[in-house]
Amino acid sequence: MRTPGAVLLCLWSGVLVVAAESGGVQHEDAASTQQNCKPDIYSVLTEMSTLIAEQRVDLRHTKTKLDAMETRLRASEKTAEDQRALIKELQEKEEKRKVSFSASLVGSGDVTTGPFNTATTLVFTHVFTNTGSAYNPNTGIFTAPVRGVYHFTIHVFGDGHQSRPTGASLNKNGEHVDIAYSAVNSHHVAVSNGASLLLEVGDVVYVTLWPNAWVRDTVSHHTTFSGHLLFTM
Repeated sequence: MRTPGAVLLCLWSGVLVVAAESGGVQHEDAASTQQNCKPDIYSVLTEMSTLIAEQRVDLRHTKTKLDAMETRLRASEKTAEDQRALIKELQEKEEKRKVSFSASLVGSGDVTTGPFNTATTLVFTHVFTNTGSAYNPNTGIFTAPVRGVYHFTIHVFGDGHQSRPTGASLNKNGEHVDIAYSAVNSHHVAVSNGASLLLEVGDVVYVTLWPNAWVRDTVSHHTTFSGHLLFTM
């Protein structure tokens, strides 16, 4: 028995095969071809299932790699943030280490200060330099910004007098450190002194006019107060 125009479909190694039955092909041959295609379809489905399973495994591996990359990226961002914070902290500490000032009693004119019955803080208003802004020209007080050893010097100038000495003292936190002092009957006098001090943060250093003494300053800046940080501790 012949079936003209019949079409047979089968998968062969993943390729769709179309077989058109010719007039000379027996019906039994078509049935045989269909039977031969069935095992190949099962094989292809098996291969597809295996391929899908492998792709799922690959996807899981890819996701794991992406998760690991994301974790490393976040860690890298955190590290970079920590490094920026550390750099900023170091820069701030370095800025605090830059401490130096120098000032004279007056900026112009010819001014004599004193005498007073008690010690009086001298305010050195004419600032030559004030790196770190630790010296206050409004109060005459230096405040330590960091713990360390600082060196201070005082220079005072005055007129000789029978009963009025020229003198000023260096003080730390209300305690006397040293004095620049001289008493002559005539002419001018210029004396100086200094000290290196270990200061804690917030310690103050200033100069006071010695009781019953006087000092003089002019546009030439004879009377000065200076200090700078030697090293931190």
